Amino acid sequence: MAVISINQNDFQKEVLEDKGIVFIDFYAIWCGPCRVTSPLIDELSNEYKNIKFLKVDVDKNPELAQQYSIFSIPTFMIFKGGQVTSQFVGAMGKEGFLNEIKKVTG
Repeated sequence: MAVISINQNDFQKEVLEDKGIVFIDFYAIWCGPCRVTSPLIDELSNEYKNIKFLKVDVDKNPELAQQYSIFSIPTFMIFKGGQVTSQFVGAMGKEGFLNEIKKVTG
């Protein structure tokens, strides 16, 4: 599954109303660490077909960034059944992302 970019209008339907697991990457185009992690997120989206991977550009969606207290980027959030189950900040290697996903998926 490809990583899909969403905005404020899509958030309710794509994240909060989704009954499954949703992984969100809050990023900005100018952010160096965001560019480093982006290929890893794409790779994970191909490996975990049961998880929806989404990206939110904080510059284009400041309301969402404020609503979820995104002060540093990249910030990653994992939702399960429309509820935040995990939030972590900063670039990390694939193993770090896998550990966070495993905490939610069991």
